[in-house]
Amino acid sequence: MSLLPTPRESPKNLDRPQPSLSVTEAEYWEKYYGESEIIYEWNNGLLEEKPVSDYVNYLMFSWFVEILHQFLTVHPIAETTGLEIGFRLDLPHKTQIRRPDLGVILNDNPVALYPRDYNFDGVFDMCIEALSDSSEKEVERDTVTKKEEYASVGVKEFYILHDSQKIAFYRLNARKVYVPIKPVAGGVIKSKVLPGFQFRIKDLYQRPSLKNLAEDKVYQEFILPFYQEEKRKAQEEKRKAQEEKRARLKAERFAQKEAQRAEAAQTQATEEKKERQAAEDKIKRLEAELARLCGFPPAHFGKKPMPLLMWRLNWQVLHRAQPRWWFMARRL
Repeated sequence: MSLLPTPRESPKNLDRPQPSLSVTEAEYWEKYYGESEIIYEWNNGLLEEKPVSDYVNYLMFSWFVEILHQFLTVHPIAETTGLEIGFRLDLPHKTQIRRPDLGVILNDNPVALYPRDYNFDGVFDMCIEALSDSSEKEVERDTVTKKEEYASVGVKEFYILHDSQKIAFYRLNARKVYVPIKPVAGGVIKSKVLPGFQFRIKDLYQRPSLKNLAEDKVYQEFILPFYQEEKRKAQEEKRKAQEEKRARLKAERFAQKEAQRAEAAQTQATEEKKERQAAEDKIKRLEAELARLCGFPPAHFGKKPMPLLMWRLNWQVLHRAQPRWWFMARRL
């Protein structure tokens, strides 16, 4: 099925009958394979025009091609082709030339595809067809005929994309028969042909953006790797900035506590100095008072030893002031 917009997609062209034309294989390769406007396949001597898609299935197919391209950018293990590249199917009782909408050729495929090749001489490892349901015959061609043909020649995986219940995913078993690929948890299809390539079936219908897929665990291993790397670097820089901020705040709090501690120590030292000064002043006042009461010169108190003559007391004065003198002496 062609996904490229062409004039033949108009309703009047779609309604026009397309009779199969009988041509030889040589005539097909020479006259019809390289036709630019109409994509033809060769069905054992009959010329068949590939049917076209509606827009919603075009969008589904385009989304699938985009995520596959992202995967192969990160894991370059295969090449892809469009419907321009066909391959020859040597079946037991007939020969077909099919042109899948999307073909995948692994790097270890026995047959290589070269840049100047117009067709693939080997067998695709994976084929994807975007189903056209404009007629029952076209539906049967993709879902039945091509399914049998691709299995017979050894196409390992075959996907049929369509915005309906006709969507299907097959894998070749040991008996060369396609069996449905069972989705894992969350409705995820995992490819064995392309290890690591996976997608949710519902995402084919919803078509999330690549940026959203990059945040999704199903896709983040291969979607927008450069975006994810930049995001990782941004997160790492943010983490470092937060750590530096925490370290700076911790240092500021420590410095603030140290300043408070130093200020408290300074305040305590000042208070202690004031207390000592007050005590010394009080002692001086008491000494002066005692000297006045005893009749001694104040300057001699606090000096040791005192001259013996200084102990000649005026007993009369001492006797009158005895209670107060005795109290002051005990204070000293």
